[in-house]
Amino acid sequence: MSYQVLARKWRPKSFDTLVGQEHVVRALSHALDTGRLHHAWLFTGTRGVGKTTISRILAKALNCEQGVSAAPCGQCEACRAIDSDRFPDYVEMDAASNRGVDDMAALLDRAVYVPVAGRYKVYMIDEVHMLTGHAFNAMLKTLEEPPEHMKFILATTDPQKIPVTVLSRCLQFNLKQMPPGRITEHLSGILEAEAVPFEPGALRYLAHAASGSMRDALSLLDQAIAHGAGSVSEEQVANMLGAVGEDHLYAILDALAEGNADALLAVADDMELRSLSFEAALQALASLLARIALAQFAPAAVDDADERARLLAQAERFDAEYLQLAYQIAIHGRDELPLAPDEYTGFTMSLLRLLTFRPEQPSSSGTGSSSGSGGSGKARPLPGNTASMPAASTPVASAPETAADANAAVAAAFESANWREVVRTLKLSGLARECAQHCEWVKCDGDRLFLRLSDAQRHMLDMNRAVFERIESDLARALGRPIRLNFEAGIITGQTPAQLDELDSRERHAQAVAALESDPFVRGLIERFDASLSESTARLL
Repeated sequence: MSYQVLARKWRPKSFDTLVGQEHVVRALSHALDTGRLHHAWLFTGTRGVGKTTISRILAKALNCEQGVSAAPCGQCEACRAIDSDRFPDYVEMDAASNRGVDDMAALLDRAVYVPVAGRYKVYMIDEVHMLTGHAFNAMLKTLEEPPEHMKFILATTDPQKIPVTVLSRCLQFNLKQMPPGRITEHLSGILEAEAVPFEPGALRYLAHAASGSMRDALSLLDQAIAHGAGSVSEEQVANMLGAVGEDHLYAILDALAEGNADALLAVADDMELRSLSFEAALQALASLLARIALAQFAPAAVDDADERARLLAQAERFDAEYLQLAYQIAIHGRDELPLAPDEYTGFTMSLLRLLTFRPEQPSSSGTGSSSGSGGSGKARPLPGNTASMPAASTPVASAPETAADANAAVAAAFESANWREVVRTLKLSGLARECAQHCEWVKCDGDRLFLRLSDAQRHMLDMNRAVFERIESDLARALGRPIRLNFEAGIITGQTPAQLDELDSRERHAQAVAALESDPFVRGLIERFDASLSESTARLL
């Protein structure tokens, strides 16, 4: 027997096995079970999401010899004939090649005759938006009042091109694109059933490359099995797709966290040796940064548990502000590649830009890099730059406070219930700092400190427990005694550190504007040149 491609072999044959279109299945199942059958359905959605598959299942449900129901038997002659595309009363018509009024007239002429073998005649018109205007007009009357034995199923990838007169005569169902998690899960089940060894990371590549289409994912899976000689490995799939492996992306993040320019350039060199696309690398990096930012603010939005854990680990290493900046650098770097002397140069400059504009933060790898407030906006100098700068241009820094001084400051702020000063002195970073900044001190009862988040920040309660444990451990270390934190969400009665920082920022901005407006030189410029002051750019030095 000849080989059957996976997309055909594993095409769902019942609503129970259909993946990712639960909203459509629910509506159709209720209609079939209650006998509320419309005469025309319109399925819309991108390629490979199940429009034709649902049409065939619906035709079986209408013509099953066991009766009309949402669960056709799949064993009777009608069901088996529809599955094998030989049922005389189920007609699939491709509107792209049969788009004229004559083709439509011939179809409608046959519609008046009663079914030959089934209960209903079911006409499925695929890519219906390709019909001409005259063909649409020819079918309007029959579409509105068809014979009792007649059912129409229309499918399209472009519903905007269908006349409103046709849309108003149909029940419309919008099929969703398949999320990568569902595609990965489905591919995993197929490979297990086919006894094909695979690596989970390879399936994630295929799921993202499919862009929401299950059929595309199955076609790529066929290609991956052939490419891997009967197995599906992550490295082989990445090479097949010309994709940048996650090992390269996480190596970039490691180098950024450590402030290591040499490691960044080593990643670029390795990619050049493998002839990987630098444009695809920046695209993949932007996508990864976006997923890390999403995990910071809404961890539950990441479906895959393994991926969520990996993203949350990265979220601890970078501030939310830097992730937003890094995302912009990545997407703009991709746009600028055609303007660079060559793609390698453009890519390495984007990596160095990511390193140059990274704010000072504590290093998560213990390399001893200096720590500072994550939102300071102070750029991290490139390794070796400080030594090469002239001595006169190096700013004089104040003596660093000792650990004992810092702990004493935290203890004093804690005793006075000054939560803002506690957070500032602890020098938290990442998600821990973001959470603490939006908390209000409620009360301290012995070794238990009660903090409240506003209802608008309730989503932070769903963060990884490690974030809260980090705040607890840092605070306990500074106080020299154990402390337990209790977080709740509710109405803020006082002011959080974030709100106080915003008030300070506004006050400083108002002072800067007032200083400029009272400056004689600035006033002279305004009067002489009829200029205006851009208040949004005013800053106090």
